[in-house]
Amino acid sequence: MTDALELDALWEDFHRVVNMTSQELAAWLRMRDADEDAEPLPEHAGTQTGQHVLAILQKRRTDLTEDDLRVMRNVVDRVTSQVDLEDEPLPEVTAEDTRRRHRLMTVGHDPLKG
Repeated sequence: MTDALELDALWEDFHRVVNMTSQELAAWLRMRDADEDAEPLPEHAGTQTGQHVLAILQKRRTDLTEDDLRVMRNVVDRVTSQVDLEDEPLPEVTAEDTRRRHRLMTVGHDPLKG
């Protein structure tokens, strides 16, 4: 298990990069998976990682599992490799920017949120 200092740092980093609330993320995952023919049950909407992020957002720090910690590290690495969190410019409105934003939103980071 991760020591207390590492856990504190990971918890802070995760909540810094995941800037969507659990309600916002749940709504995004449902909307993203909805189509004309079928919509998955709300608890099955979105990617497996997106669902795991949602579950982590609803937990207390003391309830985290090793699998949660692995997902948290993955999300922090993924978002920080794609986004300058300190000085993130507003993206231009292009199709690629929209796709990039939507990919990041599946793990709880909305680049348009301040």
